[in-house]
Amino acid sequence: MARARDGEPGPVWFVTTEQTAGRGRRQRPWIAPRGNLASSILEVMDVAPGVAATLGFAAGLALDAALRQVTLEAAVRSGAAVNFALKWPNDVLAEGKKISGILLEAEHLPGGLAVVTGMGTNVVAFPEGTPTPATSLAALGVQVSAEDLFAALSDAWVEFRGIWDNGRGFAQIRRLWLARAAGLGQAVAVVLGGSTIEGIFDTIDDQGCMIIQTPAGKRMPVSAGDVHFGTAASRRTS
Repeated sequence: MARARDGEPGPVWFVTTEQTAGRGRRQRPWIAPRGNLASSILEVMDVAPGVAATLGFAAGLALDAALRQVTLEAAVRSGAAVNFALKWPNDVLAEGKKISGILLEAEHLPGGLAVVTGMGTNVVAFPEGTPTPATSLAALGVQVSAEDLFAALSDAWVEFRGIWDNGRGFAQIRRLWLARAAGLGQAVAVVLGGSTIEGIFDTIDDQGCMIIQTPAGKRMPVSAGDVHFGTAASRRTS
């Protein structure tokens, strides 16, 4: 974002295989030990903040595609096979555990809205004791370098950023994302602050909000929160 304030319009990637002072949603710490992938792309756009927020779904699809590509290539060598899914609003899961997180930040500047899409992926290591259990490619038997994963990610980004097209293509992104969504049609509890919304994960709307079908039959849109599915939802709200 500092580069954007200095006049960099992007798109430009900022990439490292070690990060010591990263952050996730709500200022949670994100540490990437050497060998993991921390990647952010900056672009100054002529879009509204609400439209820019939907870019996160394109980012999830790009990460998912990159992870599946490198895993498929590794499977030829090792036989490792991994199931990936997208967890609303901003995680990629591998075998039901968090392997990647996405954070969008935006700031109005004279040239437009500067948007930084940050993506962190556990390649060789993962944190213990996190609210959502985590994993890494290495823990799943996939031996791949952060550099090779980034090569796949940067290619996939071009594809899905192109489909998104400054929000004009979000309807297609939404369809693709729902086809990869974790927990669709399942019991869910979304926790934000001191309140919890429970029901069935029905879909996402054309702004990217999660739509929850409540036990009373209402369809409630949720724009943010910590998501717990299935038995985890029951434990979280009991």
